[in-house]
Amino acid sequence: MTAATTTGTAFGALLRDWRQRRRLTQLDLGIQADVSARHLSFLETGRSKPSRDMVLHLSEELDVPLRGRNELMIAAGFAPAYSQHGLDDAEMGEVQRSLRRILDGQEPYPAVLVDGSWNLVAANRGIAILTDLVDPELLIPPVNVLRVSLHPRGLAPHVADLEEYAAHVVSRVRRQAERAASTGLRALLGELVGYCRDAGLDPTAQPRDRIVLPLRLRHPDQELTLFSTVSVLGAPLDVTLEEVAIESFFPADDATAAYLRDRFA
Repeated sequence: MTAATTTGTAFGALLRDWRQRRRLTQLDLGIQADVSARHLSFLETGRSKPSRDMVLHLSEELDVPLRGRNELMIAAGFAPAYSQHGLDDAEMGEVQRSLRRILDGQEPYPAVLVDGSWNLVAANRGIAILTDLVDPELLIPPVNVLRVSLHPRGLAPHVADLEEYAAHVVSRVRRQAERAASTGLRALLGELVGYCRDAGLDPTAQPRDRIVLPLRLRHPDQELTLFSTVSVLGAPLDVTLEEVAIESFFPADDATAAYLRDRFA
C-alpha cells in the first residue's frame, strides 16, 4: 500500500465517522455540500485524495470542531489549519486575564473554567461551597468536575434529587461526546454511567416539569439551591479556546444568595 493510499484511507475513515455521527448518508452530505455522492464515496474509500479546500469545506458542512478539522487535515496530508496554544502561552495572555476577570467577577457565586473534557483549569473562591463536600483525593490535579459531581466520594451523596441531576449530567456529556473530537469524553461518559448504575440510578431518567434543573445540595450549614449557565468564547479560531468553557453557578433562592454573600463577604 502506497503512502498516498494510506493517507487517503485515514482521511476517508475519519470523514465517514463524522458523516455517520451527523446521521447523514453520502447523498445527504453531497446535496448539502454540493459535492457528488460518487466523489464522497471515492474520498471515503481512499480512491480520491481531497484538496485542502475540500477538507475545510466538508468540515464546515459537517460542523466538525476545530480539533477534528485539524485531524482531518493531517489525515489528508496537509498541515493543521488551526492553532492550538496552551492557556499559559504568551499569546493567550489577554484572553487568560479576561477569563480570570470573569471568574472573579462571579463572586460570591461559584464559577469554574474547564477544558473540553470538563477538566478543571481555574476557579474562583466561591467554588469552596462545592469542594468542601468532596473527598480531598478527588481534588488532586487533574480534577474533572463532572467526575467529582457524580463520584460516590464527591458531591453525589450531598445532592438531593440525585437521579434527576445525574441523568442531566450524563445526557449533557453524551450530547457533547457526539459532537466533540476528543475521545476522552466517551471514556468519561462510560465512567459517569457506571457511577449511576453502581448507585442504582437510572442514567436516562427524565427531569420533572421545571423551568431549569437546580442543583440542590445538603450542605452542613444549610441546604443550598443553585442553577448554572455555561459560557463559551465567540468565534474562536484556536483549538484550546474553542473547547474551554465557564460554568457559573447562581443562587436559586434568597436563602442561598444570603448564605453566599455572608460567607464570601
